[in-house]
Amino acid sequence: MMVSFFDQFASPSFLGIPLIAIAIALPWVLFPTPPARWVNNRLITVQTWFINRFTNQLMLPLSVGGHKWALLLASLMVFLITINMLGLLPYTFTPTTQLSLNMGLAVPLWLATVIIGMRNQPTVALGHLLPEGTPIPLIPVLIIIETISLFIRPLALGVRLTANLTAGHLLIQLIATAVFVLLPMMPTVAILTAAVLFLLTLLEVAVAMIQAYVFVLLLSLYLQENV
Repeated sequence: MMVSFFDQFASPSFLGIPLIAIAIALPWVLFPTPPARWVNNRLITVQTWFINRFTNQLMLPLSVGGHKWALLLASLMVFLITINMLGLLPYTFTPTTQLSLNMGLAVPLWLATVIIGMRNQPTVALGHLLPEGTPIPLIPVLIIIETISLFIRPLALGVRLTANLTAGHLLIQLIATAVFVLLPMMPTVAILTAAVLFLLTLLEVAVAMIQAYVFVLLLSLYLQENV
């Protein structure tokens, strides 16, 4: 029986109970917790160094008021990277291929940045809707365009992450299927296709990390406009 390529994106369930909650909670179980000893092991040292470097780079363009978001953005970055990487393993499920999850992360965080801007500096926040020096006849049109672009931001965040991961998983499955089909008929072509599949897998590992970084980076840029 032919199985649809999109079945891999269906949320797994057991006895009718969706298991997406377990898939979302699993990454936090894998990270080691700092021990009570004075000296940490190598894994915790590397983990701490990575989070500190990422937080420093992310918070560099932000003002002091935006540094309150450091823990949230760093945790979101680690969470997305881990979920994306685990989704590349065989017989696993990637929650970030679900648009509902990505929009559930993007909309509240984007709305929080907008609310912060409206509360702390409403004049500057509203000033982003109208570029300086705009001719008077174009003012209504530009305000409408900038308002639409403002509300498209969370949609772009969620769709970008979903589309990149979904396309990568589909491409990997298509090439892997081609390898199994070509192996008994044309072994040489199958080996070359398998080499392409290996390179594509390495590319998807980079995409999984880059897309998580881009998601958090864009949120920090939205926050920078409003603090």
